[in-house]
Amino acid sequence: MKMKIFVGLGNPGAEYSATKHNVGFMLADKLAEELGANDWRKKFDALVAETFFEGEKILIVKPQTFMNLSGESVAPLADFYKVAPESLTVAHDDMDLPVGMIRLRPKGSGGGHHGIESIIQFLGGEKNFSRVRIGIGRPPENRSVNSHVLSPFNEEDAKKISDAIENLVPAVICIFREGIDAAMNKFNPKKKRKAETPEEDNPQ
Repeated sequence: MKMKIFVGLGNPGAEYSATKHNVGFMLADKLAEELGANDWRKKFDALVAETFFEGEKILIVKPQTFMNLSGESVAPLADFYKVAPESLTVAHDDMDLPVGMIRLRPKGSGGGHHGIESIIQFLGGEKNFSRVRIGIGRPPENRSVNSHVLSPFNEEDAKKISDAIENLVPAVICIFREGIDAAMNKFNPKKKRKAETPEEDNPQ
């Protein structure tokens, strides 16, 4: 049976549940709700919910290893179920995007995100898995990156993130149904002409 894995990255524990680093968990929860995957079970140092979508088995995964060790959970899970990287989609926070902006990518480097870098490492350097990037913006000058990603959103930004996650559920479903390229065409923000706005996202 064909299978796909969706991974939302974050940190386990109630104290982290509403923080910027946990937007991947938030999307995983919303996706599970949408697809009726309500039974979370502990497997491979992760919470895993199983469901079926159009004849394919879907695993929705929230690693419980803490962000920087995400690969220790994701790689053994993918190996056990014999799921190739091309059938893996990972959602994570991204400081290089404004709060609430979304961006789908078919592959790439870790881009400084420790959770993605860990997954690449434990997949033996494999980078060919889809990314769902959720913008959280950069910290102000007087705040460290660590403090920024481990703090909750203010009310205005929380609304932007909520809207982004609502929009990303059909985007992820489109990845399952039609593939990452089709989802990028439909859901990525349309680029403005370079003469107006330089592209902020360096290809990797």
